[in-house]
Amino acid sequence: MSAIPPVATRRPPAGIRRAGRALPAVAVCAVLTAAVAGCAGDDPDAGTNGVGKLPARQIEARARAAAVAAGTVRLSGKVVSEGATYTLDMRLAKEGARGELSTGTTSFQLLRVGGALYLKADASFWAGEKNSGSDGAAAKLGGKYVKVPAADPVYRRFSGFTDKDTLLPALLALHGELTTGKRATVDGVRTVQVTAGAGSGGTLDVSLEGQPYPLRLQRAGGAGQVKLADWGKDLDLKAPAQDQVVDYGKQIARTG
Repeated sequence: MSAIPPVATRRPPAGIRRAGRALPAVAVCAVLTAAVAGCAGDDPDAGTNGVGKLPARQIEARARAAAVAAGTVRLSGKVVSEGATYTLDMRLAKEGARGELSTGTTSFQLLRVGGALYLKADASFWAGEKNSGSDGAAAKLGGKYVKVPAADPVYRRFSGFTDKDTLLPALLALHGELTTGKRATVDGVRTVQVTAGAGSGGTLDVSLEGQPYPLRLQRAGGAGQVKLADWGKDLDLKAPAQDQVVDYGKQIARTG
């Protein structure tokens, strides 16, 4: 009986042997890469401007500094002032502002160019102002840009809504001990919150992306909530056309 010849044992080509030995190293690298990525994904400050790592007082200071340095900002929301609730949508610049205010009964436009303040409202608004004189005078003012005299009560009441250097510090004031709050988002932008007085003194959302601008403020004592956006965007400010302006000189009461 003839013997069955043994099956020849062939060594795999060198390239395959090398690839086989390399597999464990590749696997180790993959595991390490995944681990590093996982750690980065768990870091809430990854890819941010870093202010979230700071103490609350420093976060607030950075936000205030960014707000002061910015040339323009848009404010929108509700503000309680002297017992009245205003809904506002104002665009502020260092040299002036424009936008709209409304209360429960009326709305009006504000425009300030340099030191000149213009207010545009309907006749019912002016009829409610003690200085507006007769109903006939109020009708003359309705629908026009009224150049408000600086000494008039209307100027004193509303000019602050057009002054970036006055309005922002007043709005951004937090009252009480500051603590770092939760992470949140405002219109898709990641924020870190700074709370004052355990929340009763106001809560400020500060951007974690780009400049640490204030993006949202819940005012102390339920005095309204505002959003702050369009930081640094160009704002075109110019006086209204002369045929749209009523200028009554030193006091609106002269219209009566």
